Amino acid sequence: MAVRRQTAIGAFVFGGFVLAMIAVILFGNFRLFSSTRQAAVVFKGSISGLAVGAPVTFRGVRIGSVQSIVLQFDPQTRTAYIPVTIQLEPDRIRVTGEAGNRRAAMNLPDLVARGLRAELVTQSFVTGQSEINLDFHPTVPATLHPGVTDLTEIPTRLTTVQRVQEELSKLPLSDLVKNANATLQSLQHLSDQLDKELPPLVADLQGTTKASTRTVANADQAITNLQQRLNDTLTRATQLIATGDQQVSARGADLHTLLVSSTQAVRQANETLNEVRSLLSTRGSARANIDSALRDLAATAASMRGFASDVERNPQLLLTGRRP
Repeated sequence: MAVRRQTAIGAFVFGGFVLAMIAVILFGNFRLFSSTRQAAVVFKGSISGLAVGAPVTFRGVRIGSVQSIVLQFDPQTRTAYIPVTIQLEPDRIRVTGEAGNRRAAMNLPDLVARGLRAELVTQSFVTGQSEINLDFHPTVPATLHPGVTDLTEIPTRLTTVQRVQEELSKLPLSDLVKNANATLQSLQHLSDQLDKELPPLVADLQGTTKASTRTVANADQAITNLQQRLNDTLTRATQLIATGDQQVSARGADLHTLLVSSTQAVRQANETLNEVRSLLSTRGSARANIDSALRDLAATAASMRGFASDVERNPQLLLTGRRP
């Protein structure tokens, strides 16, 4: 009976040990049946949130984990280094083409030469846990630390926060602060000047606004009056035009009669002129009669002038007459 109990207890302990091993193999970081490769990532800054067992990813795909973290201090340069040993799992990487390309894919020196870089990224903002992410950045220079680790080193790349901090450290903050203080003083002086000058200016603007309002009102009234006068003028002009049209229509017959009479008078005048021209013509008989009559009148006038002269010399001739 005791032997059976011991056998049952031994079987239970062995079963628990087997279950524990299975749990460790399935959920732990152990890879008993897969090949692994170690590499080192050396950090000089803070790696807060990174712990042993943290994932190592390539663009978000897990390809390994953090194996160990140590702190190494160089007394000569008084510089602290944090070499982090990572364990890469080539079985998680599938390479297209021939099977021999798998070894080429895990040739870390060649990958580092091609631009493979490591970066510390935040895994969770809630827990503050971090992880190491690998990616190719050929433009980032490779800074290696051969005296810190004997493993193949993957150079680091500054995180976004570290790059921002580095850029901020390069800024001339003292000059910026001085300029900001000078700007604030100028703004304060400007504010004081505005406090002194704005009230009179506002009063002037209000007076100008009132005067402008009155001017606009007067101009509006003047425009209204002018518009009324223009309307009256247009109305009268329209009436005058209508009256003129009526008068022209009424006097149309009189104008026609006047034109006919004028035409007849012009014809009669032309006929009279023609008769006068015929009388004054040198070839006409009336012109000869007129000439002879004029000659007789001239001779008569000459006789009369001679008789008048004789009467003046001898007035008795009026009584006695001329003697033969």
